[in-house]
Amino acid sequence: MNLSQPSVAILMATFNGERFLSEQLESLQAQTFSNWRLYVSDDGSSDSTKEIIKRYQALWGAKKIKYRDGPQKGFAHNFLSLACDPEINADYYAFCDQDDVWLPEKLKVAVEHIMSSNTSDQVYAYGGRTIYTDEKLKPIGMSPLFVHPRTFRNALIQSIAGGNTMVFNQATKTLLEKVGMVPTPSHDWWLYQLVTGVGGIVFYDQRPQVLYRQHSHALVGSNQSTSATIKRLYGLYCGRYKQWTDQNIQALRQVESCLLTSNVEILNLFELLRKSKLRDRMRLLEICGLYRQTWPGTISLIFFAMLNKI
Repeated sequence: MNLSQPSVAILMATFNGERFLSEQLESLQAQTFSNWRLYVSDDGSSDSTKEIIKRYQALWGAKKIKYRDGPQKGFAHNFLSLACDPEINADYYAFCDQDDVWLPEKLKVAVEHIMSSNTSDQVYAYGGRTIYTDEKLKPIGMSPLFVHPRTFRNALIQSIAGGNTMVFNQATKTLLEKVGMVPTPSHDWWLYQLVTGVGGIVFYDQRPQVLYRQHSHALVGSNQSTSATIKRLYGLYCGRYKQWTDQNIQALRQVESCLLTSNVEILNLFELLRKSKLRDRMRLLEICGLYRQTWPGTISLIFFAMLNKI
């Protein structure tokens, strides 16, 4: 370890990741930022995931990789079990998926940005774009470019950065520990909602630092293809998105005392909107000022609000 660098705890949740895990671990080893420690929480893998972790633990040393059994309640709960653990301590923290590949400057860019952009007591999270690849890491596109402000009005109805890109500071880790485990569909969406909800800052890096592998067993994938878009819209129509929103609201209500008063008011209006008749829903949608990061996304928001599917 380079002790002149701040420390980073990499938080990895695994489950049956044997196909691509070694490539991800090699990309961590190749980071130009070296003062990191990997914490792995495995959710009951039945393949060779645990053996791969133990092999790298033997190569790198037990201090470099810490392994434990996960809670086995889904990927979001697994990631949050790491992020909310007060026994995991560092200057900065990075979520890490098992099947991606980090570009060599990934940690260096994120840590240097956070260090230069805020004070240590400010709740702050870094996220950004990714490069979509096929299973063999051949680039096939990029995640959308988002340019609108990262606010609670956006976070309520959209997650803008994958957890595989997210790095956050100790103030954010302390907040996560304080609020504890919550019922949320996605750890990255929850981090976006929580940080903006308390008045913190979310930075969105337009330069991708992660190769986001698209494969048949991925839990979350690209929305770029026509088939993926149709599948996502069908899920919206069938009520999947509304179920996610129910979970998010339940989680936000549990931490309401931490939120800015102005954001509690927005949350109240959003709940009222979801229970109102069509004419009132459209009026409340405008009052809430909710928006997505692209105009097609905002149009779809209005359309599904009309159908009472948000």
